[in-house]
Amino acid sequence: MDRVVSSEVVTDVPAERLFALVADPARQPEWDGNDNLARAAEGQRVHGVGDVFTTTLTMGADRENHVVEFEEGRRIAWRPSEPGGPLPGHLWRWEFEPLDDGRTRVRHTYDWLQLTDESRHERARNTTPEKLRASVDRLVALGRSG
Repeated sequence: MDRVVSSEVVTDVPAERLFALVADPARQPEWDGNDNLARAAEGQRVHGVGDVFTTTLTMGADRENHVVEFEEGRRIAWRPSEPGGPLPGHLWRWEFEPLDDGRTRVRHTYDWLQLTDESRHERARNTTPEKLRASVDRLVALGRSG
């Protein structure tokens, strides 16, 4: 069983534009290919490791998302948890690599190597490269539309 899954594409949308859509939690429900995010409050733009932003899932529960990797315009990753709760151990990562020809390589990864809560394993197994690709495709389309 693969506990690190990813999907990547090369696009003509600039890395900075795509990154801005991911680093602003209020925009995340627009590109979420898992259809898992209902909303996030405005004004939570991520600026670095240690930032925490809150999203509300479609089932109504809130999640605190702890930023653990950050390079402006290039990479962002977070570990979600229940508000005030321990980090269960899974991680969402986005990477944006500008290429020499003006295009951008976009990679979206879900890593659950450290996921300790077995009740979450079935849902983690259902996070496939195809579902990640849906998020990538939606993000690129959103980046193209402005």
